[in-house]
Amino acid sequence: MNELATAAPVSPGRRVWLRFKKNRRGYWSLIVFSILVVISLLAEVLSNDKPLVAKYNGELVFPILKTYSEKKFGGDFESPADYLDPFIREQFEKDGNWAIYPLNRYHYDTLNYFASSPNPAPPSAENWLGTDDRGRDVVARLLYGFRVSVLFGLALTFTGVLLGLITGAIQGYFAGKTDLFFQRFMEIWGAMPELYLLIIFASIFQPSIGLLLVLLSLFGWMSLSDYVRADFLRNRNLEYVQAARALGLSNGQIIWRHVLPNSLTPVVTFLPFRMSGAILALTSLDFLGLGVPPSTASLGELLAQGKNNLDAWWIALSTFVVLTMMLLLLTSIGDALRNSLDVRRKA
Repeated sequence: MNELATAAPVSPGRRVWLRFKKNRRGYWSLIVFSILVVISLLAEVLSNDKPLVAKYNGELVFPILKTYSEKKFGGDFESPADYLDPFIREQFEKDGNWAIYPLNRYHYDTLNYFASSPNPAPPSAENWLGTDDRGRDVVARLLYGFRVSVLFGLALTFTGVLLGLITGAIQGYFAGKTDLFFQRFMEIWGAMPELYLLIIFASIFQPSIGLLLVLLSLFGWMSLSDYVRADFLRNRNLEYVQAARALGLSNGQIIWRHVLPNSLTPVVTFLPFRMSGAILALTSLDFLGLGVPPSTASLGELLAQGKNNLDAWWIALSTFVVLTMMLLLLTSIGDALRNSLDVRRKA
């Protein structure tokens, strides 16, 4: 029996993962970023002005899931209970009553009418990173703003990749007049003033995440489309594509089963950098007042507040740290992913 054991074959995906894992900075950046995303998705549980669960007069209540009036807890009005009200807090501190609050007792739009300091208030035990110029907790705004940025970046990346794949595949596979038509169309479309269009639409329609997503998606697919087109132009004349044509496969089958899987390297490499660009675009537009509505938690809106309140250093500094950390993590992931897809590197 031969002592040299034959090594088990390693799949291409496994080799990519092993190369990615060897890049410690990119690997740990992926882990840290994933943890931060999960934390942001649990924002309502971690940062809220309502108790998670409470017991009042022998009855279990769940304020985080249901809105209760002030009368429910011994108040005089039918309006929703304000759980920052000292009276409501005293009710839960009586014998037999209790309440479990989130780690941070503020929602992103919570206004504390019982605060002891004028706004914007500096960091304190009550507000760990202080409050903004309207009295809203900065930690809560950062947490919810991080989630908005990540989800917007994912949505814009998805639409950009989808449109870029479709247009790049059509151009590269069919080439000829089809490619020429798309290239001229992209030159004209890319010359349109994107910022002016955003300003015009922002003045006509109510600002919203959906409007921003549609407008930015109209222009965000062209850079990826060029990379996909180049890969399809190279692969369309290779032997395995010619063999597929000889076997009678349709163009759609050849594109989907054969050419596309071998042209995904630029797409995968593009994802983290595309997401970084989407987050920066949203932050920049919010900073200029052209993004999401003012009531929505946004990193760009916090930066604008920091610019307008230079004495409240905690607003701009904390937002800058969160934004920089997010972009550095995504950049590190993108670099590691690009290196792991380099076939010249060994697993």
